[in-house]
Amino acid sequence: MAKHGAGREVLIEFQQVGNAVKVTAVDTVTLVEVSIMGPASAGEDVLKQNVINKLEYVLSKKNK
Repeated sequence: MAKHGAGREVLIEFQQVGNAVKVTAVDTVTLVEVSIMGPASAGEDVLKQNVINKLEYVLSKKNK
């Protein structure tokens, strides 16, 4: 689990798909789910930050 925004928890899952990785993030409060695909060589920290950025973007769009 990771923290983001106002102390909210996010569940993050990594799935290897060939030479790529699918990363899924779920906000535990709103149950909004987003996914990204990235190269396995990118590293876990980079992929995690990218999926959290996407989740924050989607949540901000929903709040408008």
